[in-house]
Amino acid sequence: MPVSKQGIKSITTLDQKDSEIDESGKIQHLAAIDIGTNSTHLLIAQVNTELKTFSIDLAEKSTTRLGDRDPLTGDLTDSAMERVFEILKRFKELSASHRVVNILTAATSAVREAPNGRQFLERLKDQLDFDVELISGTEEARLIYLGVLSGMQLGDQQHVLIDIGGGSTELILADGHDAIALTSTKVGAVRLKRDFVKKEPISRSKREFLRVFIQGYLEPAVEKIKNRIIPGQVPLMVATSGTAMALGALIASEEANTDIKLHGYKITVDQLDNLVSKLIVMTPEQLRKLSPLSDRRADIIVTGALILQSAMRMLSCQAVVLSERALREGLVVDWMFRNGFLEDRFTLQGDIRHRTVLHQAHRFKVNLKRCERVAANALTLYDFSKGVLHGDMGQGRELLWAAAILHSCGQHINLNSYHKHSWYLIRHGELLGYSQTEHLMVAAIARYHRKSFPRKRHEPWQLIESRQQRKIVSEMGILLRLASSINQRPESVVSSLKVDTSSSKVRIEIIPEQPSQNLGLEKWSLRKTASSVEENIGISFEIV
Repeated sequence: MPVSKQGIKSITTLDQKDSEIDESGKIQHLAAIDIGTNSTHLLIAQVNTELKTFSIDLAEKSTTRLGDRDPLTGDLTDSAMERVFEILKRFKELSASHRVVNILTAATSAVREAPNGRQFLERLKDQLDFDVELISGTEEARLIYLGVLSGMQLGDQQHVLIDIGGGSTELILADGHDAIALTSTKVGAVRLKRDFVKKEPISRSKREFLRVFIQGYLEPAVEKIKNRIIPGQVPLMVATSGTAMALGALIASEEANTDIKLHGYKITVDQLDNLVSKLIVMTPEQLRKLSPLSDRRADIIVTGALILQSAMRMLSCQAVVLSERALREGLVVDWMFRNGFLEDRFTLQGDIRHRTVLHQAHRFKVNLKRCERVAANALTLYDFSKGVLHGDMGQGRELLWAAAILHSCGQHINLNSYHKHSWYLIRHGELLGYSQTEHLMVAAIARYHRKSFPRKRHEPWQLIESRQQRKIVSEMGILLRLASSINQRPESVVSSLKVDTSSSKVRIEIIPEQPSQNLGLEKWSLRKTASSVEENIGISFEIV
């Protein structure tokens, strides 16, 4: 059953008198912020809801170097966090001046891996009122793909997209219709420099070590991509990131035409090899004197170049095309999907939540027909019991559907406690299009669809951060508990449910598929489950 197109990202709303929609009602102003390992970026986009397109009004960045973490604890340092705080204040002011109301903000590798990463995001919320989405590596790769797709025609030709960040490198195999393989590897320009480069120029032995190290980290991702390349087809490579843009600017600066546009600019493997051979023997002072490089970029250009060079060699790519669009633009495209402003060739990607849940259902070998019946009954209960069994405003419906499809995936591990195994499998599985918080909520809803209700000591409950999120999990868990109790048989005997509610009572009528069918088992099971729910929430049930 398809899920609705609702926003998946945390959105910061700015209070202001001016509307974000112009007089014609066609234009909305949206901001996207990427809190990365090396830099923090701002993009302000003008979305035309009639033409279903967007243009970029402003792009700003600041080298905040959040990846300079404490070498002993791995924590984000106070100085790095303060740099991000200061730039986010400025970005918020800029957004307000451009009549932006909604700000989409994503944090990536540095915050993901730091032990105090979540505390940092809480500080941003408390002190700056910024809602920041902590995204996974594969979700970062998906958003990068969407960003590239918005500014480059891929068509039916397979492309390998590479984004070299400060703390991670994303490799994506994709075409104009879909992302075929999404990977994220913990090797980045800042990370390599911080962990291994203490002296420059880099010695010959250190260069060889770095190349072997990079190759080892990239190899699983490269193999995944190679295994999915259409036989006989040679994918084109597209590079997006500050590192790729800087390398392109260095190569372009050697050409006579100084007005070269970097978006769509092609770098051959020979050009890159020649550039790397020059950069790798330079001192830090010499690197900083190169006009296309800022001081901060000069510090990590060599390690970033080695990553790109290794990836091109491993994938046998003879050239790479630069794309200025990446994760920030992907946030905008994703928002447009969820709000129904994009379709056509983007439709498959826009339905990523639905497809990723079904992919996991196939992977975990669930009985999909039964789970779809459970999901349909759960959504019926949701739609007709608002204000009695739940007070959700819409977010929980999609999470309930996903949990219903996957709730029994742990049965092949242990039938008696399968809800606990389902929680573990969903939690550690891959749900693209869902934030980390939503991912945990889906897993927790599946966990609490049977046996015990949530307890403070339970790990699934402890991982849900806010009171409101716990309320959604608890209520959706009850709906799934009731729906799954009606569907105990391998084959369906229940056609549908009819649900009526009053302020303190829920009446559920079970409609059989055939008038002659005996629904005694279903009524007994539902009454038993309803009895435990009555004790838990104080709502009485009538089962017809």
